[in-house]
Amino acid sequence: MTSRSSRTTARTSSEARAVARTQTLLKGKDGIGTVRRTTLPGGLRVVTETLPSVRSATFGIWANVGSRDETPSLGGATHYLEHLLFKGTHKRSALDISAAIDAVGGEMNAFTAKEYTCYYARVLDTDLPLAIDVVCDMLTGSLILQEDVDAERGVILEEIAMTEDDPGDCVHDLFAHTMFGDTPLGRPVLGTVDTVNALTADRVRRFYKKHYDPTHLVVAAAGNVDHATVVRQVRRAFDKAGALSRTDAVPTPPRDGSRALRTAGKVELQNRRTEQAHVVLGVPGLARTDERRWALGVLNTALGGGMSSRLFQEVREKRGLAYSVYSYTSGFADTGLFGVYAGCRPSQVHDVLKICRDELDRVASDGLPDEEIERAIGQLSGSTVLGLEDTGALMNRIGKSELCWGSQMSVDEMLARISAVTPDQVRAVAGEVLGQRPSLSVIGPLKDKQADRLHEAVS
Repeated sequence: MTSRSSRTTARTSSEARAVARTQTLLKGKDGIGTVRRTTLPGGLRVVTETLPSVRSATFGIWANVGSRDETPSLGGATHYLEHLLFKGTHKRSALDISAAIDAVGGEMNAFTAKEYTCYYARVLDTDLPLAIDVVCDMLTGSLILQEDVDAERGVILEEIAMTEDDPGDCVHDLFAHTMFGDTPLGRPVLGTVDTVNALTADRVRRFYKKHYDPTHLVVAAAGNVDHATVVRQVRRAFDKAGALSRTDAVPTPPRDGSRALRTAGKVELQNRRTEQAHVVLGVPGLARTDERRWALGVLNTALGGGMSSRLFQEVREKRGLAYSVYSYTSGFADTGLFGVYAGCRPSQVHDVLKICRDELDRVASDGLPDEEIERAIGQLSGSTVLGLEDTGALMNRIGKSELCWGSQMSVDEMLARISAVTPDQVRAVAGEVLGQRPSLSVIGPLKDKQADRLHEAVS
């Protein structure tokens, strides 16, 4: 028999779990730029950034699932599901979903990455309740019917074909495979023709149920929004679907892809009849939580992040060997990549590669002079601020920060972290990252002798 005190304790604990918890994460001046988080019963997090001076608002829902969370037989399931959530719910048809946002002049879209998926709508501030209702309905009430799976399969196969027709895009998928092999991080986000053809409505529905639990979701809104109102509307939408009372949540397993990195000096070539040779030369990078990422960001900007960067000047301006040449970083939960891309005439691929390799080796051993580092810090600071000038970018920042780091950093704090990077830190990370033996991926019309020389380029 349960005592009265035990029943009271149990009820009190249950009531405590049912109370939403709200925190102010960043306090803006006069409320402008204030970021708040509310954690609803069931674990759903809602973060907002308030900018009363604008007339728009962007609302998004981030899911903590990406292509690296798929098994080999489910390749492309995350991206397939992204498409299917637009196909209809118990409340709306596919046409109803798109027409609702079109009717108010808004825009709605989604994207899938290696470690997360995002669905969003950007509307006038007065139409935010509509955007919240539509996007939440998609996330909680999707039907995922076999007829929709069959119809959308053709669309996704066309998207894969479109990517294959763009070697400048496709070479980055090839480079991921070069670095990570046949692992979740090494496989394409879109999946393959075979894996997409093998997916059924039942398999996608199970994937949806497993990964779209509220504990795996973050809701984000930015613009002329009121936090309490957004929370109330989100809670109402999820409550109607019964999504906040689920008790069958499956914890997201830890992501450990560090062992998947291939041996240095790996080369993968795709011989295709293209006008250009598309090249990515790169090395393992840093995880997104690594504190050295700020120094690596400055290094990346100085090396290949703009028209004054080393690679742009050496490859394009001085020698005219390529139209597009740049460097980039990709940070994941546990590992990362640093790459250099160039597109050039096939006859000049060896010259371009030699210049890029020489610059990487030179910067790894000698570092960068103070004036280049100072210019890169200024460039990175300015581009960071300019990249946050619309509500969509602000929603992306707070949503991704909450999902990936569980915390928020103000723009001023970000600028301070960039400005605090020292030349010695940049030189140290250059030696550690660029000092590794690189790997290489190339797509283009390559002759046998060229292929042999490309292997020599990373030896």
